[in-house]
Order: sequence, then C-alpha cells, then structure tokens
Amino acid sequence: MAVRRLLRGQIAWPQLEAIVETVLDRYDEPAGRVEFLDANNWLSVPLVVNDRYFVKIISRQHSLVHALLTTGRNLGAFTSGTEGFFEHFGTPLEMAEHELEAAQRMQSVGVNVPEPVEAFEVEDYGVLVFEYVPAFRTFEAVEVATARQLAPDLFVALDRMHQAGLAHGDLRSENVLVVEDELYFIDATSVRGDIADARAYDIACALGVLSPLLGPAETVGLAVEIFGAETLLTARDFLDFVTIRPDHDFDAAAVKGEIEKVATG
Repeated sequence: MAVRRLLRGQIAWPQLEAIVETVLDRYDEPAGRVEFLDANNWLSVPLVVNDRYFVKIISRQHSLVHALLTTGRNLGAFTSGTEGFFEHFGTPLEMAEHELEAAQRMQSVGVNVPEPVEAFEVEDYGVLVFEYVPAFRTFEAVEVATARQLAPDLFVALDRMHQAGLAHGDLRSENVLVVEDELYFIDATSVRGDIADARAYDIACALGVLSPLLGPAETVGLAVEIFGAETLLTARDFLDFVTIRPDHDFDAAAVKGEIEKVATG
C-alpha cells in the first residue's frame, strides 16, 4: 500500500489550496466545497469543486509514472506483434492539454464525454477541468441487463471514434460511465503514428470489458455486427496483452475461440 500511495503521488495541502483557489477565481465561485474522490488513478489527484467542476491535478511525479506505464504498455504491444503506439507527454501541463483535446475531439464526432472546460498550469502542476457529472456509475458496476442494453452503444461509439481517425487507448470499465442509460467516455490516452493497431487494441479492450458480463459468444456476436470478422481477427492479436493488465479480467482464450468461429462460419 505504501508503494501504491507513493506512485499515486501526494500533493501537499498548500499546493492543493492554491490550485482550488485558482479554480474558484477562474469561474467566479465565491466559496469552495472540495470533495476528494477515492479513485484508483495513479496519473492525477481527482477532486470535485462545488459539485460543478471535476478537476484532475497532475504533478511531475504523475508524469513520471505515466512515462513508466507508457513504456510497459509499448513493451506489451510488442508482444502482440506490433510496434508500440502509446505516447508520453513530457510535462504535467502537456498531459492535461492532451486529455482536454482528446475529449474535445471525441465530443466533436458525437461521442459523449463530460463537458471539457480547460487545461492550465498552477505552480508547475497541470490542471484539467471538466464539468462534473454527479449521477453516474462506472460500467463495472452495472447489472447484466444494463450491460446487454448498452453493449451495442459501446461498440458504435468506438467505431465512431475510429472512423474519425481517433483511438481511445485506455478503454476499461472505469473509463466508461453510465449516465441515465447513456455512455460517457473518459481518460483517453495518447497514441502515435498509424493508429490501426490502436483501434484494434481498443476493440480488444471492449471485448475484455463486456465478455465477463455477457459471455464471450454474445459479446463477439455483437461486436462482429459493428466491426466485421476481419477487424475482430486483428483485435484478437491483442487479447493476451489486454488480459494481463490488472484492470481487465476475462477469458481471452474463450473470446479468441468465438472470434475464430465467426471468422470461419
């Protein structure tokens, strides 16, 4: 637990106060109520200001951890037979600016995201602000019936991103929010170069999110209607990489088997 706390990065209270005061000043808020979120996120300190603004504070320590994670992810991509496509940004501000831009681009193609506000710097910390979505559940917390209802929407949203030349890069249950029976996507990461492999990785991650809830056969059956068998065969190559990540827990062999059935059927 001590190592986990170290990796997450602790920001001293004076710096947190300065950042919150800056947020209040920028948005003409007369006073501030701050709620720290108990999020399993090693890349920022997340908090909510006045139940209106979701704020992510990124330190240089978070940037270092992101660099280490990016290296590990790229090594994992190599094991799937492709060059690494994950990208690291050098400063906390650059990390915040990238995530803001990614959210704006997803929004511009009709994918739901919490309303992006801005990214700025305070005392060498990157600060990213979204409008707060108060009533949500992460996808991992939904019932099977709800997951079945929303699964096609998840695949359609991914396809919409991909058709627009975008990739999410970090699709997992925690990064898919359910708000009044609609899906919202958060925490897109950066990918570089030809993003065809990153798209296949996105689809593999989506299969990893849904198959524990719906089963491999139903999940693959829904996916093939959106992406086609050839694309699923490409995504298959990333399933072993996805399943070794701690934020995915599914039967990769069973999903592979279902993909091979639809590809040869």
